[in-house]
Amino acid sequence: MIDHITLRVSDFQASKAFYETVLAPLGYEAPWTDEVERAADWGDLSISQDDKPLSENVHIAFAARNRDEVHEFHRVALEAGYRDNGPPGERTYHRGYYAAFVLDPDGNNVEAVFHDR
Repeated sequence: MIDHITLRVSDFQASKAFYETVLAPLGYEAPWTDEVERAADWGDLSISQDDKPLSENVHIAFAARNRDEVHEFHRVALEAGYRDNGPPGERTYHRGYYAAFVLDPDGNNVEAVFHDR
């Protein structure tokens, strides 16, 4: 249903570093970056710093292949100094919903989730 999502960020370098850090444990790498245009993408997700309004109060969830990836996502984020928004654990959304949450440099809620059904 969704082809891609672009987050407008306030600091391209800080946001690029964040997404490179937290998405690596989930197996996502940035296949394209344009430092001059201040844009990067990881397939379906891109970030951009331009004259358009900042993306605020966004919640984006990335699929993890297992619970270990959820833990690794959370661990590397905290070790890199990013803000915790919910440690790895079961959530009440449905049986087997296992997730962790961190905040990106603009305060958006970024989640790694594994659906253990």
